[in-house]
Amino acid sequence: MATERPNGTTMKGNPLTLIGPALKAGDKAPNFSVRTQDLKPYSLADSTGKVRLFSVVPSLDTPVCDAQTRRFNQEAAQLGDKVEIITVSVDLPFAQKRWCGAAGIDKIKVVSDYYDRSFSEAYGTLIKELHIDSRAIFIVDGSDTIRYVEYVPEVADHPNYDKALAAAKGLI
Repeated sequence: MATERPNGTTMKGNPLTLIGPALKAGDKAPNFSVRTQDLKPYSLADSTGKVRLFSVVPSLDTPVCDAQTRRFNQEAAQLGDKVEIITVSVDLPFAQKRWCGAAGIDKIKVVSDYYDRSFSEAYGTLIKELHIDSRAIFIVDGSDTIRYVEYVPEVADHPNYDKALAAAKGLI
């Protein structure tokens, strides 16, 4: 049975329960299996050796998630090929592909956790009441150790982009 964290986040001030552990810097990054936009499996091992910035969003079709994903897509060009930015949501891969095409997202990987919520439960971002992800950022080094974590307390708020990007840059 997965760990439940009552009051783990809020949406418009209303408390919600998060399923999964509250990870912290220094923890080993849990493995997961999500789907790419062409329905192929993607896991932590697919990017081992690189610094990874996982940007977790509830849905690409919402204003803050849209802005967050566009921001990290812009920043990706400055980080070079030593950092891989992966946006995770439970949006269907087909919806992600449509959204990415319309938004011009071409420098980051956008993956779907719709199938079994493997990422969400392993990283403690699944909102029990809504079956979507809470907003969070995880920076994982090339040896699969978590170096930075931000669980955004209010789902509608932006993450701290500057701190996350500084953490990623500090590892390259």
